[in-house]
Amino acid sequence: MALPVYIQIHDDLKAKIERGDWPVGTRLPAERKLALQYQVSRMTLRQAIGTLIDEGLLKRKVGSGTFVTNQKVQEHMSGISSFTETMLSLGKQPSSKTLSYRIVEPTFREAEHLQLDPGERVLRMERLRYGDDEPICLETTVVTARLVSDMGQAEVTKSLYRSLEERWGQSPASAQQYISAILASPEVAEQLQIKPGAPILKLKQISYFSDQQPFEFVETQYAAERFEFYLKQ
Repeated sequence: MALPVYIQIHDDLKAKIERGDWPVGTRLPAERKLALQYQVSRMTLRQAIGTLIDEGLLKRKVGSGTFVTNQKVQEHMSGISSFTETMLSLGKQPSSKTLSYRIVEPTFREAEHLQLDPGERVLRMERLRYGDDEPICLETTVVTARLVSDMGQAEVTKSLYRSLEERWGQSPASAQQYISAILASPEVAEQLQIKPGAPILKLKQISYFSDQQPFEFVETQYAAERFEFYLKQ
């Protein structure tokens, strides 16, 4: 059975991108021109392009056109690495915008995940994380407050794992991770510069030191068009 026409166009456009015929940053020809080239309607062409946008190979810029974008950021699900380390390993410049940073009473779920004693407080911070100035994820991190009580905000928000290792000689040894697929709320979509209702990869992670003491609970929402997890066995 022959593949649908839009899939055939998708495969041909994808091959051009992967061969380097259209390098990153290249603006695609106008839809009208491509539709004529493939001898299809503009609606069929848009289906093919829309699929490539969902896969993270193309990106629409309002008023400018459709461009070849960087490949999706990949994170290996075996082992632990910080967002900063992941970006640097891919040759991307990591950066963050801190949206909130507070020492607060933990919720029941946070206290349970972090195995906190009664009366212990937590640092709860929300950050928008970037790779090469492109928003990748919206991250809410909850850390046992006593671990960061004598650290400055800049020290913590720049790279929490590196700061913990330098200050306490401790680094993450293991983690429990849970991934689900959701749709972007209008608020999250605005922060990540995607459409409301666009697919989101939601990661929940509890991180442990080598003595199996949990110290961090993180909920992260990734723009699925720019990020993917992979497993290697």
